Amino acid sequence: MSKALPSLIALVVLGVAAAALNPSADKHRTRIKEAVAERSQIAKALGVGHLAAFVSQYHSVGVASYTTVNDKLTSVGAFGIVVTTE
Repeated sequence: MSKALPSLIALVVLGVAAAALNPSADKHRTRIKEAVAERSQIAKALGVGHLAAFVSQYHSVGVASYTTVNDKLTSVGAFGIVVTTE
């Protein structure tokens, strides 16, 4: 058995796990709403987070995903975790 085989198997398993746990568009939109609400109570009351989440565009690259609003990166996600950029 080659020394590289266990590393290759681990890499394949990691890639499959990343693809399976890639956050959905809904998960990104929920996190955007939460982030806006955390930053400003006024924005929360006015529903700015809902608007930002509604107009966001979801992009998936297989093992990770991201959203943009007006071509500006809004959130990034991988392994089931979504992080907002602002």
